[in-house]
Amino acid sequence: MSQQPISLRYQVRDLYKRVIPVLDKEYPLGYSYFRPRLKKAFLKNRDLANDDEIKNAIGTGEYVVKELEALYYLKKYRTLKRSYY
Repeated sequence: MSQQPISLRYQVRDLYKRVIPVLDKEYPLGYSYFRPRLKKAFLKNRDLANDDEIKNAIGTGEYVVKELEALYYLKKYRTLKRSYY
């Protein structure tokens, strides 16, 4: 296992902990479906050694979290709009 700076390690762990509640909220197939896939996606990038590659992967993960949140908010908006109009 390569040594990565402590701050990057915490950023990766924080990203992982932020993704779980976002997906757990309303993921159609449930927690038992997405958790192994999420873990596999994170483990796929565990061998990244370059700080720039790690920061790039963290940025991609944060983008995915924002996109998922936007999709959930859109779904909620459409449901409310459909029920009131």
